[in-house]
Amino acid sequence: MKQYLDLCKHVLETGVEKSDRTGTGTISVFGYQMRYDLAKGFPLMTTKKTAFRLIVSELLWFLKGDTNVQTLMKERNPIWDEWAFEQWIESPQYKGPDMTGFGIRAATDSEFEKIYKEELESFRKRVIEDDEFASTYADLGPVYGKQWRSWGTSGNEIDQIKNLIEGIKGNPDSRRHIVTAWNPSEVDDMALPPCHVLFQFYVANGKLSCQLYQRSADVFLGVPFNIASYALLIHLIAQECNLEVGEFIHTLGDAHIYTNHIEQVKEQLSRQPKELPTLKISNEGKSIFNLETTDISVENYDPHPRIKAPIAV
Repeated sequence: MKQYLDLCKHVLETGVEKSDRTGTGTISVFGYQMRYDLAKGFPLMTTKKTAFRLIVSELLWFLKGDTNVQTLMKERNPIWDEWAFEQWIESPQYKGPDMTGFGIRAATDSEFEKIYKEELESFRKRVIEDDEFASTYADLGPVYGKQWRSWGTSGNEIDQIKNLIEGIKGNPDSRRHIVTAWNPSEVDDMALPPCHVLFQFYVANGKLSCQLYQRSADVFLGVPFNIASYALLIHLIAQECNLEVGEFIHTLGDAHIYTNHIEQVKEQLSRQPKELPTLKISNEGKSIFNLETTDISVENYDPHPRIKAPIAV
């Protein structure tokens, strides 16, 4: 994963200080591209342990058109918990402790962190057990799954993933194999506007490649997940279309390292990358839309230990 480590170095060495929506602060560069040849191994981070199961369950959640985090919580996937939790604590119905600035406060105040964890765990339990509560406070609005599978238009909905697969099968040389998650009419209704906003597939010599444009890239926490998620998507679409895998091209807009991630990035840069793992898909004839998390795994994954860092919400 030299490509990723080179990105980290580039941001640290050339990035400028910028404020951001979360109030944390970043070091940022604008415009960067990485390329991964998927024939050389599955690009799952080896310089720190990365939770592949969470990547799989999130991608399948997108592909099923789901937008409610209850599904992910039941699979013990916390990726989107904080955004749903934010909706709850900002609602008039929330009567618990003051959670203003909860993300930053939990990262800097140990006493508040304890309260925050208790409130978040209580929220998770209620979401899992109470469907009515979950339908109101655990739905993130028209985020990725909604845009990918049922892009809303006047009197019609467009299934972009289904159309993509049909297009690749029927006209592989088309330059219109595109899926977009950035829907200007619905951005303000989303708990978090899409960061990975548009991707395009390309077929050549029997191989399927994909280029992603990502408007906002959290280099330490988010980008490793994005790389593996889109590499997995290429494998799944390729299998669905009877193609081999080609390249994943990752184009970044605002690529940033949060100021409270700098030491973690430096620790990761001090580590030597290891051999990439191998992806295994046991679909047993299942459609891409019916896969379960247990159908997908990696073999020979031997990463360096996990490096913890706070998420900026």
